[in-house]
Amino acid sequence: MTVLKEVAALLPAKGLVAVDGVDGAGKTTFCDELASVLRAQGRAVVRASVDDFHHPRARRWQRGRMSPEGFFLDSFDYERFTDYLLTPFAAGRPFRRASHDLATDEYVDAEAEVAPPSALLLVDGIFLHRDELVDHWDFSVFLSVDFAVSVGRMALRDGSPPDPDDPRNRRYVEGQRLYFATCDPARRADLVIDHN
Repeated sequence: MTVLKEVAALLPAKGLVAVDGVDGAGKTTFCDELASVLRAQGRAVVRASVDDFHHPRARRWQRGRMSPEGFFLDSFDYERFTDYLLTPFAAGRPFRRASHDLATDEYVDAEAEVAPPSALLLVDGIFLHRDELVDHWDFSVFLSVDFAVSVGRMALRDGSPPDPDDPRNRRYVEGQRLYFATCDPARRADLVIDHN
């Protein structure tokens, strides 16, 4: 709780906040708990996730189901993410928190919402410090987690193999390494937290 309060104290009065990290870093839990701290302080918070802006499966897997390049380059629809959520929220206009349902692999017509002028948009997700996104954030956090830890967490959550070197994890681990090499998210973030 102390760390969450310290992070809350660093955030801007309003705007867009990203919480980035590898799969299994604990981004969603961290954001949900941070939102609870902020709301307890009387602040307006809107929660969202890039996971609600995936490309359809045919696009995500166009380079092959196990392709690390496909994971890094094709997973998310950043045009919809920015056009539906980030840009309108920042401008105080109606925004939508989703464009795609991963379970059904269908586009969705999410309800338009309007936030109070003082609201923070708190977004969790992978790859949030990509070139297409980095300039949208008023503040960003990178949760630093070793692959041995994050992949182990994913194994408990999803039933996937716990070994980062298992071939079935190659798409995700090597895709994240491409992200690190291309974007250096720990350098781009305003705050890096060891979340092991």
